[in-house]
Amino acid sequence: MRPGETAISVVIPTLNEQTRIEGALASAAAPGVERIVVDGGSTDGTAELARRAGAERVIESPPGRARQMDAGWRAARGAAVLFLHADTRLAAGWQAALEGALADPGVAGGAFELRFEGPGLALRVLEWGARARARLGGLPYGDQALFVRRRLLEAAGGIAPVPIFEDLDLVRTIQRNGRLALLPVWVLTSARRYQRNGVLRQWLRNQVALTGYLLRLPRESVAAWYRGRPAA
Repeated sequence: MRPGETAISVVIPTLNEQTRIEGALASAAAPGVERIVVDGGSTDGTAELARRAGAERVIESPPGRARQMDAGWRAARGAAVLFLHADTRLAAGWQAALEGALADPGVAGGAFELRFEGPGLALRVLEWGARARARLGGLPYGDQALFVRRRLLEAAGGIAPVPIFEDLDLVRTIQRNGRLALLPVWVLTSARRYQRNGVLRQWLRNQVALTGYLLRLPRESVAAWYRGRPAA
């Protein structure tokens, strides 16, 4: 590590996550870990609550997960940067697993195993599908808590301000620079989008959007369709 660096910086983008941010911060608390909350203009007091909950840094950014992630890693001091969704919690053992993976110089970054919060066979099937997509297809999503060596972000010029699939862009950056490690430690993420929209319907929307990404369709059009609003 360079002088003044911590071992790991956990970057948490937020937008109106008052009910979730404390859990995310608590799960990431550990010696040698810097927790940075990047707020995109919350109106529910998320930023203030994050400060009270002990976040080492709380900064502001224009809204948009990609922009917030970019602002977060640029403010980070860690040699490794972990991007954690505000509605996701890290499990015990995450730090040791991450540090163990990055002890291998061939590992450029990685992700954790996904579990959804809540009961039901449908969510278990989604978890199985996420494991298959990550292990067979090499495409973990951002809700699996992606991590990367900071120097690779520096070399890549940061994270582009894309409207969707910034997580898969980050995965591609990792894969271009070394091995993607899939850790056997889980993260627990909210199933609220599936519960709100229906599991099958949301899964189908995800697959259509992913197909658009893989076909290199205009990112703005994919995002507009996915979010149900006209393209700019």
